Amino acid sequence: MKIEDILKEFDGYNDVLAEIEVSRKYGRPYSHENDSADQYIDLLHPDRVALRVSDVIEETPSTKTLRLVSRDGYLPPFQAGQYIALYVEVGNVRTSRPYSISSSPNQTAYYDITVRRVPDGLVSNYLLDEVKRGDDLESSGPSGHFYYNPLFHDPNMVFLAGGSGVTPFMSMIREKVDLSLDRTVYLFYGAKTLDEVIFHDEMVEVSRRVDNIHYFPVLEDPPDGYEGARGLITADLMKEKLGDLADKTFYLCGPQGMYDFCMPSLEQMGIPRRKIRNEVYGVPMDISTEPGWPSDTKVDDTVKVSVTGVGAFDARAGVPLLVTLENNGVLAPSVCRSGECSMCRVKLLSGKVFQPAGSLVRSSDRKYGYIHSCASYPLEDVEILL
Repeated sequence: MKIEDILKEFDGYNDVLAEIEVSRKYGRPYSHENDSADQYIDLLHPDRVALRVSDVIEETPSTKTLRLVSRDGYLPPFQAGQYIALYVEVGNVRTSRPYSISSSPNQTAYYDITVRRVPDGLVSNYLLDEVKRGDDLESSGPSGHFYYNPLFHDPNMVFLAGGSGVTPFMSMIREKVDLSLDRTVYLFYGAKTLDEVIFHDEMVEVSRRVDNIHYFPVLEDPPDGYEGARGLITADLMKEKLGDLADKTFYLCGPQGMYDFCMPSLEQMGIPRRKIRNEVYGVPMDISTEPGWPSDTKVDDTVKVSVTGVGAFDARAGVPLLVTLENNGVLAPSVCRSGECSMCRVKLLSGKVFQPAGSLVRSSDRKYGYIHSCASYPLEDVEILL
């Protein structure tokens, strides 16, 4: 029997052939080039990446994956768990949104980003309803710190996901499967209904054929006959499925409500903080529910935002400064939009703003009056310097 005939018997043989063809068409090897250090660094960490939509894949009724290839034949490498910021113009508003890369970093032909519809979401509605195959987009280079580090993190990885928070975990899982990495994965995925679970069929299949990948969808409103976990991702459920907790690192990515519920559960289980990693997931939908929000300020209160050398605009207290700037045609650099990366920082010259917990403003920025505009809400008239 010929070797080619034997290979055809392996699961996924045709999928591998398809991946090879895509890589030959779009990919570029990351071999060292005899350029200057700056040129080489720019290849790895470019400010902008020119992309084209090569495919649009429907995942659920509210979610699609956009497969993005490079317009110039090169995509910078990334680590599983990182994200890119897409820069788009919707109507008269130029803005950006971060999306975790859901494809494996092991292939260099494309980035997959998986977009879930957000109620009244300016960018998600645009990407889901208007973007099609062949359209051009632009993004930042890969960013973020939500990835596995073999020096500090256990190879036994517990993923707690909610909604589209599963996307960085899919990149990690696909990398583990592609490279047969010596890691054990437990994915707890909380959703209201089975229809909302992204990548469900793929995860069922992967967990069936790969011994050290364990998949636990947890549904609040399961269908008739559903035999999996129900309700929420509780400490009792995790202890039941995980056994020994001492050799595991926990990763969280999902909406704020999931963090609020799961973090106390992990503390109840005795998980040390150094073994818990959480991805930034945007600012709160309703900032007035955050601890510390002043009770005498309403989210619809109108204030004035003055930008030195640019002009002044009316703003709502419950809208981040970055959004107010974009809505008025003022562009400020931004990547994470979660108060972490500091790309959107501006200097607060006067007035008062509210910043929710988790806004990682550096001590040097606090000393000299800089704030992250994506996670700063004007409580009164303010003046800022870009």
